[in-house]
Amino acid sequence: MKHTYTITGMTCNNCKASVEKYLSEIDHVLEVSVNLEIGEVEVKMDKHISTEILQKALPKKYSISEKKEKNVFTSSSMAAMPMEEEKSKLQQLKPLLLIIFYIATASLLLHYKDWSWSAFMLDFMGLFYIVFSFFKMLDLKGFPESFSMYDPLAKRIPFYGKIYPFIETALGLMFLMRVEVHIALMITLVVLGITSIGVTKTLLDKKAIRCACLGTALKLPMTEATFIENAIMIVMAILMLIGMN
Repeated sequence: MKHTYTITGMTCNNCKASVEKYLSEIDHVLEVSVNLEIGEVEVKMDKHISTEILQKALPKKYSISEKKEKNVFTSSSMAAMPMEEEKSKLQQLKPLLLIIFYIATASLLLHYKDWSWSAFMLDFMGLFYIVFSFFKMLDLKGFPESFSMYDPLAKRIPFYGKIYPFIETALGLMFLMRVEVHIALMITLVVLGITSIGVTKTLLDKKAIRCACLGTALKLPMTEATFIENAIMIVMAILMLIGMN
């Protein structure tokens, strides 16, 4: 079932990410979607949760009150729901897929005359980090909250979420400039390994949250695509490390 609530106290994307984080951590909450512009939050749950419980989960600056309720399990909507959700998911993932496609294409074009797998992978990883860190830089205040919703280290150490975009930028430059590549590969395995653990747990728990891989500027859902993009980078890092030994 879905409940729509009116919420006050939100002033920016950081507030939006904070509300989504706190409400998503409540038991039986499956999905949280906040509309900052109109001050509403839609909560999907598998068991009724009182407004009082939702309010207690939020910081005092936010006030939440129920607006309306609609049951998504009615017979009239059951047949159309899977197709609509799948279409919506693909539409939301379009920016991510396009960015990865352009990064891969650019990496290929850089070496099509003098092909080298190692050079291709280094440039792919470098461009990947630079482009993805750029989107995170667009909202440095809101990113840490969104990132901490699924990254275990960012959840325990908030400062890590604040410096993560800069870590990605540094790694991107190291790969593109071929500076201390071995160290950059090791750091890649650590940071993406940690993130992948959180992504995997989120997917197994079937929590519908926003993916912060492209910051908060683009509303991307957390899906298997996030795990796959991390897996690609991890596999490349492992292959590069093996090749360097």
